[in-house]
Amino acid sequence: MRGRARALLLDLDGTLLDTAPDMVAALNALRIEEGLAALPYPTLRQYVSHGAIALVRAGFPAADDAARERLRLRFLDLYRRDLAGGTRIFAGFDELLQHLQSEQLPWGIVTNKPGWLTTPLLAALALADRAGVVVSGDTLPQRKPHPAPLLHAAAQLGIEPAACLYVGDAERDIVAGRAAGMRTAAVSYGYLAAGEDPAAWGPDVIVATPRELLVHLQVAALA
Repeated sequence: MRGRARALLLDLDGTLLDTAPDMVAALNALRIEEGLAALPYPTLRQYVSHGAIALVRAGFPAADDAARERLRLRFLDLYRRDLAGGTRIFAGFDELLQHLQSEQLPWGIVTNKPGWLTTPLLAALALADRAGVVVSGDTLPQRKPHPAPLLHAAAQLGIEPAACLYVGDAERDIVAGRAAGMRTAAVSYGYLAAGEDPAAWGPDVIVATPRELLVHLQVAALA
């Protein structure tokens, strides 16, 4: 891979933030409301990166389309009430973000999470003012895996797409990054389903921890 990245763009859920505790808690609260037992955390964690629709499908597999939409709206209401109770930045990212600041390398977030959830969540974790750009799922008409959100983020930072590294934990992240002409990194610590292989997505690099990503950013060329 050529040269050093001049900007870092990050997916949110499962990449920068471990949001699974709060999202799973909201879904299980909804199941209890509906007269069902809570599901085990590991069973639901793998669906978090795929958003509310995937979580509701996992939690209520027998629901029809109309019921699923009602449940989705109620899930989002429950989740919004406690966005950051158990959510934390993944270990190692504080060090990485401090490195970016010291090197004056811009970074940002490109997520499919809607802005009305993304904005208060980042504010609660004191990240809103640190990111150079935040592109949410409703910032543009398109969402990942479409490349438009990533291209928009690069333009806002004033960095050519080819000089950006986009990091995510789902196939759509890598598809979007490659379509945008960016370098891509898949994180293996994210919300992967059993048997899911990030190498199959075609990223430029796979990292097991945020600290490993820091190592790649500190060398002259990503490999």
